[in-house]
Amino acid sequence: AFAGTDEEAIRMHFLVQLNGHYQGQATGETFNYEGKTDILIKDKGRNIFIAECKFWRGEKIYSETIDQLLGYLSWRDTKAAIIVFNRNKGFSKILEKISETTARHRNCRNMIRQISETSWQFRFTHRSDVNRTMTITVMAFDVPNKD
Repeated sequence: AFAGTDEEAIRMHFLVQLNGHYQGQATGETFNYEGKTDILIKDKGRNIFIAECKFWRGEKIYSETIDQLLGYLSWRDTKAAIIVFNRNKGFSKILEKISETTARHRNCRNMIRQISETSWQFRFTHRSDVNRTMTITVMAFDVPNKD
C-alpha cells in the first residue's frame, strides 16, 4: 500500500487513524510557533502532540529535522515525535544512525528508553530554556519501494 507513496500520502494514513481516535482533532501541515508541523493534535484548544515526518536522507538532514521540530515547539509543548520513513537498504544500520544522531544532538539530555527495535524516547531541552524539558519519541518505518 505504501510502495511509491510520498511523505504527504503516508502522513495522511497516520492522520486518518489519529482522527478516528481524537475525533477530528489531528491536523496536517498546521502552523505552530515558528512553522508548519506535519501532525498536530489539539485537545480543548491546547496542543497535546506534535510530529514531524521525514524520509531518511542521511544524518545531516535528520539532524536538521530535529532542529525543525524544536522550532515548532513552544515552551508549553512537551510531547512530540519524529517519524522517519526509510526506503534505503540496510535498515539496521540506519536505525543505529538515527539513535546515535538523536543522542548527539545539542538539545538532547538523554535517552529515556528504547521502546522497540525501531522506536525510542528521548528527553530534550527547550531551545531557549535549558530547564524546560520535553519528550521526543522517534519512530522509524521501513517503507517498500515500487521495485
